[in-house]
Amino acid sequence: MTIPKFDAARVAGLIAEAAAIEIIPRFRHLGTADIRQKSSPGDLVTVADEAMERRLATALRGLLPWSVVIGEEAAAADPAVHDLMAGDDPVWVIDPLDGTSNFVAGRAAFGVIVALVLRGETRMGWIHDPNAGHTATAECGSGAWLNGERLAVTVPGSTAALRGAMATKFFPPPLREHLNARRGLFERHRQSHAAGDYVELVRGTLDFSLYQRTLPWDHAAGTLLQAEAGGYSARLDGTPYRPIHRDGGLLAAPDRAVWDYLYHELFQSAD
Repeated sequence: MTIPKFDAARVAGLIAEAAAIEIIPRFRHLGTADIRQKSSPGDLVTVADEAMERRLATALRGLLPWSVVIGEEAAAADPAVHDLMAGDDPVWVIDPLDGTSNFVAGRAAFGVIVALVLRGETRMGWIHDPNAGHTATAECGSGAWLNGERLAVTVPGSTAALRGAMATKFFPPPLREHLNARRGLFERHRQSHAAGDYVELVRGTLDFSLYQRTLPWDHAAGTLLQAEAGGYSARLDGTPYRPIHRDGGLLAAPDRAVWDYLYHELFQSAD
């Protein structure tokens, strides 16, 4: 099956319209009953997450009537939904509100992530910033774009100047402690959320990012965006990331040489 050609801007418009209806009016206006905990303390979902996912799922299915949708909230309720990724039908992967804890706290560091996957490969991706009102887009083989400008990663002149976002929370405790101790090798950068990190990677305000969990709604669109902007990413065993992967780590860098340097400094020194 092939996916019919359609304008990435049309999807970007659907995402922006949905965010304007379901997310922005609720920002800093949530009541206690609008927030609940999912699997663990700090793992939150709000009425905005759920309403955004429902609205987007309906709109995106309308573009591809035979497609299926994997949303973060639907997958949280039924993990078996994730298995739809392996089918032959096109799959929309949705993170309706990436950075929910920031949203709940009233911090304007959140976004919406959408990817279109076919047979386990990410073909298109969108990362929308509802506050800035812009959407970064990528299409396999056609580059990465923001506000009509083609995006390209930049390679820093010195490894000492590397700026990184390191999400160490889910690494095993001994390795997590080691990684946290290595932060001093780089210029510090406060990690906000995956959507923001990937946009900063392709805009040149961030050089690398590190994650242990690789859930597709967090990373499918972002890894495509970074690759189409000329960057390099791989799982921690060196294999390419695919949206079927849910763990195994992920390190993104401006090129392979910087990736190898980072991997050595962060992990091989732990041996």
